[in-house]
Amino acid sequence: MAYSMTAFTRQTQDADWGSLQLELRSVNQRYLEPHFRLPDSLRDLEPAYREALRKRLSRGKVECTLRFDPAHDDATLSVNETRLATLAQALGRVREQVPDAAMPNALALLDHPGVLESDGVDLERVQQAAQALFETALDDLTAGRAREGERLAALIRERLAGIRDLVAEVRAHLPAILDNQRQQLADRLNAFKAELDPQRLETEIALLAQKADVAEELDRLETHVAEVERQLRQKGPIGRRLDFLMQELNREANTLSSKSIVADTTRCAVELKVLIEQMREQIQNLE
Repeated sequence: MAYSMTAFTRQTQDADWGSLQLELRSVNQRYLEPHFRLPDSLRDLEPAYREALRKRLSRGKVECTLRFDPAHDDATLSVNETRLATLAQALGRVREQVPDAAMPNALALLDHPGVLESDGVDLERVQQAAQALFETALDDLTAGRAREGERLAALIRERLAGIRDLVAEVRAHLPAILDNQRQQLADRLNAFKAELDPQRLETEIALLAQKADVAEELDRLETHVAEVERQLRQKGPIGRRLDFLMQELNREANTLSSKSIVADTTRCAVELKVLIEQMREQIQNLE
């Protein structure tokens, strides 16, 4: 099953302790690249979020934004003395090593994650809710990537059908094309027939006709098309493999074009390249 790397979801939850809003936004990226914007009071959730993404997704740039609005603005604030003491010790070591380093003021110390705490909110409950909300959002994001992936796969299959039709068209005309090429070569060499050995002449004509034979290219095009369809049915990431197959399809189309000796074959080669490029553009969105 094909999965797109592009999707978006927004999930919210309201409770007596306040409200949470979580957004996940996924776009194309060669590897999995998560970015998090979390409130300082919920910063400890990042490792769990990161691990959940790693288990469910393989590629894509994923932006996670979590907003937390407490229910009461008059909550009592207190200083986490243990965290503040640890921070002060670290700053002391910095001062010993770098005497000229500027030290933070009191407001900057309070702004450090974990130093200032609110006594009016049960953060454990909020964290549990935020974790559950993330799982819901990730389910929705994955479902969205699956729906988009199926639409992209349908577009790719349409192009594959077009390639099959073009290959069949060239293959149907191939005997006539080769006979025509043989006749043209014979006519061109007719003027020199008296100077050439008849057997050598026939050999040269056969070699030139062989160079114009595109049966192998047509066979490989059909093989690559079948492999693309097989990959579209596979589980897991398929984008990179499909991108490689597009390179192989394009290689055969270029060879077909270089061997073209009639206008119809040239036209088919050009149309093949257009279809392959259209597929390649869609594949860039697949996981």
